[in-house]
Amino acid sequence: MTEVQDRAAAGWTKPLATARLVLADGVVIEGFGLGATGQAVGEVCFNTAMTGYEEIMTDPSYAGQIITFTFPHIGNVGANEQDIETVNMASSAGVRGVILHAPITDPSNHRATRHLDQWLKARNIVGLYGIDTRALTALIREKGMPNAVIAHAPDGVFDIAALKKEAAGWPGIDGMDLVPSVTTAQRFDWDETTWTLEDGFGRQTAPKYRVVAIDYGVKRNILRLLAKAECAVTVVPATTSAADILAMKPDGVFLSNGPGDPAETGKYAVPVIRELLDSKTPVFGICLGHQMMALAVGAKTLKMKQGHHGANHPVMDYTTGKVEIVSMNHGFAVDTSTLPANAKETHRSLFDGTNCGVALTDRPAFSVQHHPEASPGPQDSHYLFKRFVDMMEKRRAA
Repeated sequence: MTEVQDRAAAGWTKPLATARLVLADGVVIEGFGLGATGQAVGEVCFNTAMTGYEEIMTDPSYAGQIITFTFPHIGNVGANEQDIETVNMASSAGVRGVILHAPITDPSNHRATRHLDQWLKARNIVGLYGIDTRALTALIREKGMPNAVIAHAPDGVFDIAALKKEAAGWPGIDGMDLVPSVTTAQRFDWDETTWTLEDGFGRQTAPKYRVVAIDYGVKRNILRLLAKAECAVTVVPATTSAADILAMKPDGVFLSNGPGDPAETGKYAVPVIRELLDSKTPVFGICLGHQMMALAVGAKTLKMKQGHHGANHPVMDYTTGKVEIVSMNHGFAVDTSTLPANAKETHRSLFDGTNCGVALTDRPAFSVQHHPEASPGPQDSHYLFKRFVDMMEKRRAA
C-alpha cells in the first residue's frame, strides 16, 4: 500500500502532509506544501530577517540553498515586481526552496500584486510550512547546514528512499562554482536609481564616473546605489577578461556578491582581479567579491558552520569606530589569519569575530562581507558607496 493508503487504513484523521524535508542523514520532516510542486536539493540555512522575504528569495547569493525563515509569519505583505533583486531574469537565480512555520495569509499591503504562494509557483520555488522552524534552526546551529531535499506533492505520495538517496548523494556547496548559473550572459548598462514612495525608481542622467560591475550574481539595489552615487554602470559577465574591462577605461571596478565556493569561482576570477588591482584602478567588492579580492592578494577562505543570514548583524567598522547593524548572506568567510601585510582588516562581526572587511594599503581597493546596499532598518552602510566614489575622485585628480 502507499503511504496515503496506510494512513487511511490506520484511521488517520489529521490533514494530509503534502511536503517533506529529507536531510542527508536520513531524517524526514513532514509539512504542508506550498509554492511549486516537485522537489529540489540544496543546503539548508536559516535567515533571521523579519522583513524583506522577497528580496531574500531572489538574491542570487542563495543559489543552491533552501531557506528556513525563523520569523513565523512570512508572506503577509504579498509579493510585487519591484522587490526582486536578481538582474538575470532568465536564470534560476535565487533560492531552491523555502521553509515556513505558519501558512501564508492573504496579503495586506498597497504594493502587493499577488499572493506569495502564487509568486512561488510562478518562480518554480518549492516550499513547505507547518514545521517547528525553531527546532530546525537549533539543529543547524548545533550541527551545521545540512544538505537536504525539499519535496511537495499534493497527493502526499513520496518515494522516501529515493529522496534520502538524493539528499545523501548531493555533493554540497563546498567546492561548487555556482556563478555560471546566475551571471549575465552579455554586457549591459544600468542607470536605474533607488526607489522612493513618491516617485518610484529614478534614473541617473548626469553621471560623473564610469564603473564596470563584474556580475557574479549582483543584486539590483547595489547597481541602483552605484547609479545614485553618480556612476554610469556597465555590468559584464563573470568571465570577462581584465583586458576587456580596462579597455572600457573605467574610473572604478565593482566586484559583486554571488553564490558558491569563492575558491572555485576564483579559479577564473582571481587572475582577472589581480590584473585589475595591479592596474591601480579603484576596486570595491561585496560578499563573494570581498572573498575573491582577499584570495587575489593571497588570503584564504573557509566554509562556515552555519553562515550568516539575516538583517540584524552587528559589525564593527574600525575605520570609523562605529558599530553598524547590517544585512548578511554568506556561508564562507575570509580567514583573517591568512591576510597579507598589505591587507588591513577594516570590519569584523561582533557575533563571532569573523572578518567582514578588508582594505589594501598599497592599492586603491577595499571590500566588505556584508551587504551595504540593504536597509535592515537603518541605512548604516550606505556610506561605503561614497567611499568608493571618493576613491575614484582621488585617483582621477592624481
